[in-house]
Amino acid sequence: MGLLDSVLGSVMGQAQQQGGLAAVLGGLLANDGQLGGLRGLVEKFNEAGLGEVVGSWIGHGDNHAVSADQLKEVLGSDAMASIAAKLGLDPAQAAGQLSQILPGLVDKLTPHGVAPEAGLGNAGDLLGSLGALLHKS
Repeated sequence: MGLLDSVLGSVMGQAQQQGGLAAVLGGLLANDGQLGGLRGLVEKFNEAGLGEVVGSWIGHGDNHAVSADQLKEVLGSDAMASIAAKLGLDPAQAAGQLSQILPGLVDKLTPHGVAPEAGLGNAGDLLGSLGALLHKS
């Protein structure tokens, strides 16, 4: 089992326990999330001048890293504070965790190298996709 599989396993475990990281990821990537899904997240990265970074996660090839500080810039301090509160962490720790998880997760959720036209679905669909990814390993 690879690192991403371990992380996804942790995500799914937290989803069953208290929502935690899965709720945060749903809020960032699901169509019914606060950012408007993957498309909304991509727009936020583009607005911050980091479109190439998120594009690398979706496209084929190596995933560009994103730092915790860059992620805080993309999402904004209010969103990071909200995410941190949901995770029971301070904003810097939350940004650090998300910066490690998002590149691989978005890559796995867009296996054809393009963002799905209809997005990644609602939060329930997204959790189903995460579960399916875990069982493919």
